Amino acid sequence: MKTGEIAQTTTRDDLAEEGPSFMKKVKSFFIEMALLSAFMWKFFKELFKRPFEFNEIARQCYIIGCRTLPLVGITGFIMGLVLTIQSRPTLAEFGAESWLPAMVAVSIIREIGPVITALICAGKVGSGIGAELASMKVTEQIDAMQVSGRRPFKYLAVTRMIATTLMVPLLVVFSDTISLLGSFFGCNLKGDISVHLFFSQVFEKLDFMDIMPAFIKTIFFGFGIGLIACYKGFNSDKGTEGVGRSANSAVVIGSLLVFLIDMIAVQLTSLFS
Repeated sequence: MKTGEIAQTTTRDDLAEEGPSFMKKVKSFFIEMALLSAFMWKFFKELFKRPFEFNEIARQCYIIGCRTLPLVGITGFIMGLVLTIQSRPTLAEFGAESWLPAMVAVSIIREIGPVITALICAGKVGSGIGAELASMKVTEQIDAMQVSGRRPFKYLAVTRMIATTLMVPLLVVFSDTISLLGSFFGCNLKGDISVHLFFSQVFEKLDFMDIMPAFIKTIFFGFGIGLIACYKGFNSDKGTEGVGRSANSAVVIGSLLVFLIDMIAVQLTSLFS
């Protein structure tokens, strides 16, 4: 057999081996999407059914919101400070240094603040929910709740998804505020600007289309993070490895979902602006 024929045979064999594997991956992807859609539909069905677990929702809001507040605050302050310091030399070259507060504020509020905060929540909150529910699934606590008639989906999944939907937008508002304070300190490192003048320039350039679309998409960020984390926790494999995989996939898929929602939101905002 010639060398060309050997290479051609090898390529065909490789394709024959990769073909079924690729089709299995495609099939598993669509199955996963169908299961995720069914999980989301179950959430909306259970959302308005009694009993309403207000105490558990408040507890999850505290866990997700208050315990994430220091990390979000530190990240927001550093984000505003660094963005201001990095942007100053470029604006100074064009003599537009006075535009620095407005430019940083628009950048943070429209895009950087919501996305970075949502990614932090996907990492901290998503991994926590995914690991917690996966541990309960592995140790059969969810099955025990089902047998006792406690309705585990309502108590565990619905409450956490509501909490993430409520708290992520509030965390983004807090992060944006702290970022503006960091930007104010950044402006005063090599200059002298008063608080009144700084925030006057900030709010002079902000309008409705800067604030509301950014806030609305954070609601979808929170819902998506909670949805993926709860889904991965409820569908965890048996054993400790399954808990780790559930936490890891909750972070990875939740972060990708944040970028996907952000891309769709930017396109819709550009169409209606």
